[in-house]
Amino acid sequence: MRDLPGLTAMEVTTMPYTPLQLTATAPVLSWANHDLGATETQMAKNMASLPFVFKHIALMPDVHLGKGVLVGSVIATKDAIMPAAVGVDIGCGMCAIQTPFNATQLEGKLKHIRRDIEAVIPVGFSENKTVENSVRNWQGWQAFKHLHRGVQDLERKALRQMGSLGGGNHFIEVCLDTTDQVWLMLHSGSRNIGNKLAQCHINTAKHLAKLAGESLPDPDLAYFVTQTPEFDAYWHDLQWGQEYARLNREVMMARLKKVVETHLAGGNPTKPLRAVNCHHNYAEREVHYGEQVYVTRKGAVRAQENDYGIIPGSMGAKSFIVRGKGNHESYCSCSHGAGRAMSRNQAKRRFNLDDLIQQTEGVECRKDKGVLDEIPAAYKPIDQVMANQVDLVEVVATLKQVVCIKG
Repeated sequence: MRDLPGLTAMEVTTMPYTPLQLTATAPVLSWANHDLGATETQMAKNMASLPFVFKHIALMPDVHLGKGVLVGSVIATKDAIMPAAVGVDIGCGMCAIQTPFNATQLEGKLKHIRRDIEAVIPVGFSENKTVENSVRNWQGWQAFKHLHRGVQDLERKALRQMGSLGGGNHFIEVCLDTTDQVWLMLHSGSRNIGNKLAQCHINTAKHLAKLAGESLPDPDLAYFVTQTPEFDAYWHDLQWGQEYARLNREVMMARLKKVVETHLAGGNPTKPLRAVNCHHNYAEREVHYGEQVYVTRKGAVRAQENDYGIIPGSMGAKSFIVRGKGNHESYCSCSHGAGRAMSRNQAKRRFNLDDLIQQTEGVECRKDKGVLDEIPAAYKPIDQVMANQVDLVEVVATLKQVVCIKG
């Protein structure tokens, strides 16, 4: 997909993917409606030049610069995997539930709901002061002693961070759909333990590449080969980190749900009408084009036929619950959000507090300089991003936040 003459932010166009014209081993297919910059193009070429890439690289409509690989990349590989392609927030993803509540029940309660959520879910670098039984009883703790030796001093921290949000673009939201039904949604990953696990294995991969005298187009494309101890160790730790991230979201969602039930149902438990929990920074074994491959989704959601996923906009825009169409050219994937249109530093230079207040009007959220880098205008227009992937997913629900908590 490419820019069209006269296209503005308010116009939405729909086109099929476009093969990028790159000199590389594998083709690159892009669902984005914009040309890649020079650095982004080189990054795509670097990925596509690796000998173990299977068939082609798929770029989602929210694609933008990352570290080593583009955020919004789907990379299928044979007999190898790159730990830096998954990245340091192993298992980062989204969780959402549709509640039986409606908009009228929220009237006059948003500030109190936000305050109570912030009281029970730690954000930023914070962790829980006490550890609840559902966390302590997770079977994954039994495998901790088998994780990389570089994280063996972090078990207590990992225990206390289970059920915490983190910082950056991680968030918790109370939303309304187009029928005024209340949804709860959050975005988080594997916290410090996932970060440290990833760094340990990335360093090992780079060290092995250096020992072998391997010439890589980017050091962050260092990889492990199957049937080696290093590959097996990374794959084990990756699966553990992904499960930690999934449970982390479930623990937070249970607390979030309880807060909302306290305000809207007198504390009585309710049954969600729909629940979705999906990764967008992860890798798994899948079958594509009749062959088993390793699929790394760096800022992308699995969208096999009838898979449910979540594509959030910025903190002042719409978000979408989607169902996959199983498009094999995208390796059955879709975007993981709107995608940044500019860096955090650029956003801080370009916008001020008045801009933030104006762009988050009607949302109960922080309106201070600490979240200026998350201002909605720092992200791509979510409507255009969605229009670019009508062949990948169908929209099940359209959400708009009324409460937003940032890490």
